[in-house]
Amino acid sequence: MNIHEYQAKALFEKFGVAVPKGTTATTPEAFITALSALPEGPTMVKSQIHAGGRGKGTFTDGFKGSVKFCKTKADAREIAGKMLGNTLVTAQTGPAGRKVQTIYFTVASDIKKEYYLAILLDRATSKPVIVASTEGGMDIETVAHDTPEKLFKILVDPAYGLADFQVRDLIAKLGLAGAEAKNAAKLIRSLYTMFWETDAAMIEVNPLITTPTGEVLALDAKDSFDSNAHYRQHEIVALRDRNEEYP
Repeated sequence: MNIHEYQAKALFEKFGVAVPKGTTATTPEAFITALSALPEGPTMVKSQIHAGGRGKGTFTDGFKGSVKFCKTKADAREIAGKMLGNTLVTAQTGPAGRKVQTIYFTVASDIKKEYYLAILLDRATSKPVIVASTEGGMDIETVAHDTPEKLFKILVDPAYGLADFQVRDLIAKLGLAGAEAKNAAKLIRSLYTMFWETDAAMIEVNPLITTPTGEVLALDAKDSFDSNAHYRQHEIVALRDRNEEYP
């Protein structure tokens, strides 16, 4: 079962994972109220559908891109108006596309560097594996093919959990130090706790970013969950959007 980015970010916050402040709107009338909850300054406007490639997607009316940087809130309202209710076609939706029914507004972050981070179940061992790369914001399969030396994997034994030395090793391979290393360690541990406690099948952050002030933030989020565990994950099941499953 998949969930929307804004829902994944809310779960991240619950488990102590740092994300940019954000808010949602499902009607044009709600844009002003939603944006008023954010501080003044540049804003990101994101269409919410269960499909990747949103940034490079095209709406059926010709409007391009569904992840937009806006300098002002007035610009954000205008761009959101072009997205909401429109049908977005990406490489993953098929030609029919998906209708955008929710807009996600977030504070635009000052990016120092982008990374990739994911936790998923390794099918060969049935153990969690953490996958990370210094090449964030890119398709991870492309990174694995073109620059495999920039892709790092850590297999976690669920009997013992994520060990401190594994976290330190991963952070060193990513080249993080000081405040960035400390904040990244906290984020990685929090994501692993979330993965385990929510019966997740995959948690992907692409990109994970550092900022000039040493923050480490999950700029994007893609979560999927094991349907076999729904009987004990009522909070997760409540996030299900059947409109996305049966568009």
